[in-house]
Amino acid sequence: MQKRLSANEYIQGILSGNRVILSRAITLVESQLSQDKNLAQEVLEKILPFSGKSIRIGITGVPGVGKSTFIEAFGKHITSQNKKIAVLAIDPSSQRTGGSIMGDKTRMEELSHESNAYIRPSPSGNSLGGVANKTRETMLLCEAAGFEVIIVETVGVGQSETIVKGMVDFFLLLMLSGAGDELQGIKRGIMEMADAVVITKTDGDNIQKAKNARMEYIHALHLYPPSQNNWYPQVLTCSALEKTGLFEIWEMIIDFQKKMLANGFWQRNRQEQNLEWMYAFIKQTLTAQFFDNQLVKNNIPLIEAKILAGELLPIQAANTLFKLLN
Repeated sequence: MQKRLSANEYIQGILSGNRVILSRAITLVESQLSQDKNLAQEVLEKILPFSGKSIRIGITGVPGVGKSTFIEAFGKHITSQNKKIAVLAIDPSSQRTGGSIMGDKTRMEELSHESNAYIRPSPSGNSLGGVANKTRETMLLCEAAGFEVIIVETVGVGQSETIVKGMVDFFLLLMLSGAGDELQGIKRGIMEMADAVVITKTDGDNIQKAKNARMEYIHALHLYPPSQNNWYPQVLTCSALEKTGLFEIWEMIIDFQKKMLANGFWQRNRQEQNLEWMYAFIKQTLTAQFFDNQLVKNNIPLIEAKILAGELLPIQAANTLFKLLN
């Protein structure tokens, strides 16, 4: 059994870039045990001044777009620039074990062997949209450990996009070409959230299709109102297989950072995200306290039975359970 570390041992280990202690610290903040929560809080408070200096990039895309293949090639391009990168890959959780299913370390084997790269698959658990509950905390720990680029990979197109957009600086949407009508199946809201669209697998027979798709997306994005940060989403193409387009994508993100720092949006966006984090934590904590209440636990089966029998309105049922807290 591993020796339990003190808060100071965690902090010193993280700040010195110790990968083993960083991994243990992430496990600590993900823990649901009450004794771990207080220790995790102390560690996070102490490392906070050393965090916040990275570029946070959210990456999502339709199934089959090749997110992991792209992230591995893109990550290797970033490490070749002598930058340290952490990839937080949010895996769907097994309903039986609660653990990660897809195992991104095995899907990004080459990147995982890079000395400047750190890959952390996190089970999404029961959290909405497949984003791990503790992704924000994990980002802070990785930043304090010296990682300059943080990539958050989502499970897929869905509810998680809104959540990830609220915790990153740059939001990248990966798309495929030649899959019929390019704009079908993509929610307008996701397109509006994207800071850039990248068409993957631009190689072989797909090159012309990708060029056509790029023009379609450029026209589509021009129909949307301009964003509040005065950035116009760009549409690029790339091939992770042939390592083409990666330089242009990285340069675009750096350009975005420079412009957002210059117009003040970078800091303002981070501040607003911290407020969102506070409210999300309040909701999460209240929900946990509600369902952890013993009276609520005891009465839920009875209340559920009455709803199923048509004897009680759902709103009445909820209010009945709320009153048990008083």
